Amino acid sequence: MRLGAADGENAFAGFGLPGAPGTDEFWAAARTPASVPADGGGWVTLFLWRGSPASIGFESWSEPVALRRWGDTDCWYAEVRMPERLRVTYQLLVGDAAHADPFNPAGAGGDRSIAATPDAPAQPHWPVIGTGADAVLPLPRTRIRWSSERLGGRRTVRVHPAGGGGPVVLLLDGDDWLYLHPAMTAFDSAVASGEMPAVTLVFLPSKDRETEFGCGPALWEAIRDELLPLVAESGVPADVDQLVVAGQSMGGLSAMYAALEFPDLVSRVACQSGSFWWTPDAMDLPDPLGGPVGGTVAAWLRERPDLSGLRIAFDVGEHETRMLPHCELTETLATRTGATVRVSRSASGHDRAGWRHALLRDVAWAFDEQAAR
Repeated sequence: MRLGAADGENAFAGFGLPGAPGTDEFWAAARTPASVPADGGGWVTLFLWRGSPASIGFESWSEPVALRRWGDTDCWYAEVRMPERLRVTYQLLVGDAAHADPFNPAGAGGDRSIAATPDAPAQPHWPVIGTGADAVLPLPRTRIRWSSERLGGRRTVRVHPAGGGGPVVLLLDGDDWLYLHPAMTAFDSAVASGEMPAVTLVFLPSKDRETEFGCGPALWEAIRDELLPLVAESGVPADVDQLVVAGQSMGGLSAMYAALEFPDLVSRVACQSGSFWWTPDAMDLPDPLGGPVGGTVAAWLRERPDLSGLRIAFDVGEHETRMLPHCELTETLATRTGATVRVSRSASGHDRAGWRHALLRDVAWAFDEQAAR
């Protein structure tokens, strides 16, 4: 759908951009993405690139979209139809290289940007972090060098006492929450505002997600027997006997597995877009999501008569069409077992840019024993 004029000085005036595309006036004012209402609902969003052919690569929500050149200028553009309520990570793809959007101040790491439609809910506590050289995030001072006998190899686990420290929040895929999205800053802000108690964040990086986050005991035995004792000895205030596990995608699957198989260790979970399509052979199938709805976790939940000690918050992107049946069945079955369950939907696809608010909100809820189901 094209909203731009066929020619003329104000080709993109409908998006709030003055001047003829390609002129100094135009580039000086260029700020995108810019959205306007689309006929029939949703939004048309303008993206710009300067100088060379490019396309937009969206995270999970859409196939890449090629940009078109405006006349013989250095202005390349795309007008992308977007649904209501969408926040999405994207990159500008130029040849073999990927770039953040130079006209968008909202970054996720040095080479990614975040677009949000005007009706996407706000995400308080998550600062705009910039792109490129401006995307360097603050890191926790405390580092644990973990050489795991159970898992093999070495990894660096960072620990941060938000608000002075307290119960442990174990963040699976911890490097994403260190280097792409500023979880340390966001949790500090949420604690300072009184929206959650003081906590100690433990950023656990993954080495082999498919192996570590599949439904097997090795990771959680290593966390229980090796990592948490190191956290307790780190010098950072940390109550390792109170633990919330937060995971997304395969990490969400692993967190749910831990709650089922290691209930003495994990009884509070914040799960975003858990990969509940997983079965032991799913990754060998042409379509991993095409197997039994709810996968292995649903089968196990049917056999668990009582999970009343479990407190779990489920969230999934409302635009994750194929994930929703797997997540919805898991949510229903967990509720039937007597677990205390919270269910919500983020304005996103399979994307951390959409899960960020749920992460803070659901960790706070997991600690709030007085919160209603």
